[in-house]
Amino acid sequence: MNPYVPILVIGAIGFGFGVFSIVAAAVTGPKRYNRAKVEAYECGIEPSLQAVGGGRFPVKYFLTAMLFIVFDIEIVFLYPWAVTFDKLGLFGLVEMAIFIATVFVAYAYVWRRGGLEWD
Repeated sequence: MNPYVPILVIGAIGFGFGVFSIVAAAVTGPKRYNRAKVEAYECGIEPSLQAVGGGRFPVKYFLTAMLFIVFDIEIVFLYPWAVTFDKLGLFGLVEMAIFIATVFVAYAYVWRRGGLEWD
């Protein structure tokens, strides 16, 4: 038996469940639309009008997202290292210390430039 058949079966079941859920919601859901249901939900705050192009967002949102990605990727590299720490020995410890130092330098740079301050 091909080892990929179970993966394909699970994928087909997941895809079928998604399609079934969307179709069932469209068929059985209420069809009463009013102004409140059609508007975008923004935590109870009235949405403000924006420019035609969607308006401009402050760069700090972008920087925060990029910092999250950098430190998230750091965790992705730290977890396998922690699992195989005993097998790597001193070489693994030195390599991870260099990696963490590199990320810390980037963190200190962003901190000194004020990238973590919300005005």
